[in-house]
Amino acid sequence: MGNAGFQDQTAVVTGAGGTLCSAVAKELARLGAKVALLGRSFDKLASVAADIRATGGAALPIAADVTDVEALTAACKAISEKLGPCELLVNGAGGNQMQAVTTITEFAPEEISPLGAEGLRGFFNLDLDRFLDVLRVNLMGTVIPCQIFGREMARQGRGAIVNFASMNSYRPLSRVPAYGMAKAGVVNFTQWLAAYLAPAGVRVNAVAPGFFLNDRSRKILLDEAGNRTARGQNVIGHTPLRRFGEPDDLLGCVCWLLDDQRSGFVTGITVPVDGGFLASSGV
Repeated sequence: MGNAGFQDQTAVVTGAGGTLCSAVAKELARLGAKVALLGRSFDKLASVAADIRATGGAALPIAADVTDVEALTAACKAISEKLGPCELLVNGAGGNQMQAVTTITEFAPEEISPLGAEGLRGFFNLDLDRFLDVLRVNLMGTVIPCQIFGREMARQGRGAIVNFASMNSYRPLSRVPAYGMAKAGVVNFTQWLAAYLAPAGVRVNAVAPGFFLNDRSRKILLDEAGNRTARGQNVIGHTPLRRFGEPDDLLGCVCWLLDDQRSGFVTGITVPVDGGFLASSGV
């Protein structure tokens, strides 16, 4: 049972082993697309592929690092040979590094004290190598797939790309300067690439998820008993719909942005899917 807009089209989903993008991949397959699953853990990708195949869909898992040009070039060749050239691209790969995350929300003299403070990590003692890693995977991990798979789209004269931005794209949330900087860059790059690829018939948009529960965020927003942490409660206090996002909450927006029949005149935008977080100051 496929959607005429996606039937037999080849979709590439990066970060497809994760909570959100595995759901996106399964939905695209349900709507008729042949889905290539990219990520660093083949076991996770194979599990998603098995779920897709069990319902009659087509899936190809390929382990590849989105910052590795050679690996993605090889993946692109394999996908084209086995599924056909890429027509839909979802750039969901990303992540953070604890050594690029502060343990405090504002400057404290202890972070520059010669004596230091055990367990304290402020801006002045962040690990800059890990900071660069975060920029690389979130920003270049979006740029590189766009270049490699976008080339195929430009050659065909059609295609749609959806990048993953974040609430950090709009507001510099506390403690995550590298991640926020990278995700702000994703929005700017999405706008730039949309204008650049318009003559090639390729649309480029992004989604900006609010606070969704996945493997990483669950540890921050909930305690071991499943109750909200102080940070989790603060998030809910700023979210008018008073809940965290679930993977299914993203599917309609992502699929709409990919569908030329329904959003064929939409390019260069980033859509918040956030339960109203951006609309509320919490005051």
